[in-house]
Amino acid sequence: MPSSLSSRASSGSAQRHAAANKTHHTAPKGQPSHEIRIIGGQWRRTRLKVLDKTGLRPTPDRVRETLFNWLGQDLTGWCCVDAFAGTGVLGLEAASRGAAHVLVVEQDAVLVRDLQDNVTRLKADMVSVQRGDAVTSLARLPAGSVDLVFIDPPFDGPWFEPALKAAVRAVPVGGWIYLEAPVAWTAEALGALGLQCERHLKAGAVHAHLLQRTA
Repeated sequence: MPSSLSSRASSGSAQRHAAANKTHHTAPKGQPSHEIRIIGGQWRRTRLKVLDKTGLRPTPDRVRETLFNWLGQDLTGWCCVDAFAGTGVLGLEAASRGAAHVLVVEQDAVLVRDLQDNVTRLKADMVSVQRGDAVTSLARLPAGSVDLVFIDPPFDGPWFEPALKAAVRAVPVGGWIYLEAPVAWTAEALGALGLQCERHLKAGAVHAHLLQRTA
């Protein structure tokens, strides 16, 4: 299996990839604070409402655009997981670009309801919405069964390392994990988990990492 990002991007749907970022806005409780839009694929320009929730950081357009450029734009046939989904925009963006199946995991009941409403509105049969703990859901997946995992947990929690460990098991060698974090992860810390960073960007206070499983 090729290990370079460029070779994977050129070989399209048979390969695996990932990356991204997010921001928080304030509005009356329970009311939409703003909208985000899907930027590519079959649902390009479709707008999604974002509720005011503390810590909710929908990935901005420009960061998602960079991410999916890294991934080669076409995700036809991929199997993806959007853990800690929030608005689910990363998972929906992947589905819009051809992913065969996207599991979207979110624990907040209100966000789960909105996610399901968006999936129904888009007629996104390839997207499954699951309410539950992201780390537990990742750990239950068959080993090596997922091409791409998005990980963007609340920044004030202890989920980063457990989520990465579960995601490493879920993807095969050569598979891809997108990580969003408040700090840049070092090569040493990632290497201990069997990962290497192929791409990194900093947008405001957020560090976005495109990681590949190497072992």
